Amino acid sequence: MDHESLREKFGRFRVLIIGRANAGKTTILKKVCDTTDNPEIFDGRGNKIDSASVAGSISRGEHNIQHEMVFSSNPGFIFHDSRGFEAGREDEFEEVKSFVAEHASTTKLKERIHVIW
Repeated sequence: MDHESLREKFGRFRVLIIGRANAGKTTILKKVCDTTDNPEIFDGRGNKIDSASVAGSISRGEHNIQHEMVFSSNPGFIFHDSRGFEAGREDEFEEVKSFVAEHASTTKLKERIHVIW
């Protein structure tokens, strides 16, 4: 299957990035997408979220895994950012497990996670 066929079939690729809190996950995504701009953020239903309302939590590494981040420089990808894993915080691990299970079992290809990084 060539690049064009994959894009047509999937639309956009959905990527979950996982790592420690404040490890630079969003910074890595900016490098990959060749931008210095912050992403546009959408809730799980596709409604745009005012970036000012989440700016403080993003800078502290407090992301909502359900939110979809899209960089205008690379709109073919939807990124989900885990909050990060801290020692002794089982609730964060359970939240990621639940998110992965939900997106792995959906029958809609556009809602599936295509990559976990």
